[in-house]
Amino acid sequence: MRLAILDGGHGLGTKALFALIRAFSRQDVLDVIKLVKYRPEFYGGPMQGVTHEAMRGPSAWLVGDRELMAAVVARANECEWCTRAHTAVAEGAYGDRAKVSAVLTDLESAPIGEPLRATLRMLRKLTTGHSVDADDMRALRAAGVSRAQIEDALAVSFAFNTTARLADAFGFTVPGPEAFAAGAKYLLARGYR
Repeated sequence: MRLAILDGGHGLGTKALFALIRAFSRQDVLDVIKLVKYRPEFYGGPMQGVTHEAMRGPSAWLVGDRELMAAVVARANECEWCTRAHTAVAEGAYGDRAKVSAVLTDLESAPIGEPLRATLRMLRKLTTGHSVDADDMRALRAAGVSRAQIEDALAVSFAFNTTARLADAFGFTVPGPEAFAAGAKYLLARGYR
């Protein structure tokens, strides 16, 4: 259900920001930005901090790895908006569209290392099955994934399971590839602040 408040429930300062975004990007403001800026003290500000830390904070995972995690979580949630958004950012981070496509098409044969493959398997299971257990964690550790990397992957999962559900609940408009490319460029340059 599309909520009209996302399109018109903002103050003057936010409307001016949106005008600048439209002028510089030559794209409409993405719905995720509208959501973050609507009542930012309640959701947007805190969630931006959590997401930025998960996606750009210190981690043994590369930025591309974490963006790929977000895309896999989004795909498992069947969220077209989030899948397209984080696929674009992962492609930009890796500089390798074929690698990202291979992972999203067939994780088991994709050209990635076993620690990342095992982590993506676990995130997909957590997203679709809503739980993981000690055996799942032992499998990750056996694949060479550190405890810190597991915690970082779970932070990515939290951020993008939340965002995917909100994108679907609010009926985010899925723009064309140009808008996702512009968004990816921004996220790679500035992060999630």
